[in-house]
Amino acid sequence: MLLLIAGLVLFLGTHAFTMARGPRAALIARVGEGPYKIGYSAVALLGLVLLGYGYGQYRAHGYTDLWSPPVWTRHLALLLVLLAFISFAAAYLPGRIKAKAKHPMLLGVKIWATAHLLANGDLGSIILFGAILAWAVMARISAKRRDEVTSHGGTAVASAGWRNDALAVVIGVAVWFVFARVLHPWLIGVAVWPGQA
Repeated sequence: MLLLIAGLVLFLGTHAFTMARGPRAALIARVGEGPYKIGYSAVALLGLVLLGYGYGQYRAHGYTDLWSPPVWTRHLALLLVLLAFISFAAAYLPGRIKAKAKHPMLLGVKIWATAHLLANGDLGSIILFGAILAWAVMARISAKRRDEVTSHGGTAVASAGWRNDALAVVIGVAVWFVFARVLHPWLIGVAVWPGQA
């Protein structure tokens, strides 16, 4: 559990630091933009590795059930994650979805984290997905206050029509399907597709 928490602190801490515009600008001025980006990426990547490894260790050796979610929450989570994947794709495809969501990457993260909180009743999952959801909510509030383009989807843009929206849906559905059917059980060790053991 300590590795999971350390990973969360590093991963979400680096992302939260970008919301502190003054200290961030001061650090970039002191070390330069290139070294800042390299350091930021290295710390965030280390946090992600620790987070993934720590969560795996927790699931293998320290799993703590707090409550048992009903089976229907797993089906709802699968549907919600589909919407999250479409939001992730829309973040890179300017269209009506991106214009309406304003920050589709953050919207996708919030949907994804909420889906996992609904379907998992163990302590580690609540800490992991609860922390990510809290960060995404704070990041969205911060982005709204700044009202500027961010690396998490940007502000509303002129719509490029339905073509990009259709692409976002097709790409989101395809990646969601592959991840849910193949990659989730392989990478995470948990089958999420109905009928999978």
